[in-house]
Amino acid sequence: MSASPEFIDYVKELFIPLGNITDGKFFGGFAFKSGSKQFAMIMGNTLYFCVNNQTRPKYESIGMEPFSYSTKKGVVKVKKYFSTPEHLFEDQEELVE
Repeated sequence: MSASPEFIDYVKELFIPLGNITDGKFFGGFAFKSGSKQFAMIMGNTLYFCVNNQTRPKYESIGMEPFSYSTKKGVVKVKKYFSTPEHLFEDQEELVE
């Protein structure tokens, strides 16, 4: 399922305080970049942030899930991207930190 244009526009508005952010289609979803570095993506109507070894435990501790997709061999979890906690959509300052 592809992201709805309304959700993409909503997320773009949330990212305005970050300044010069580029965006575009990405493997059936939508990607957001700062410079050449991708920091977030939308798949379906879910926003995922790039995480690293320092930030991943925070996402896991609050029950956020990694991006995943199904293949013939089973489900693949991509632990580089984690779903965004719902409360961040109500707190733009915290979202863009």
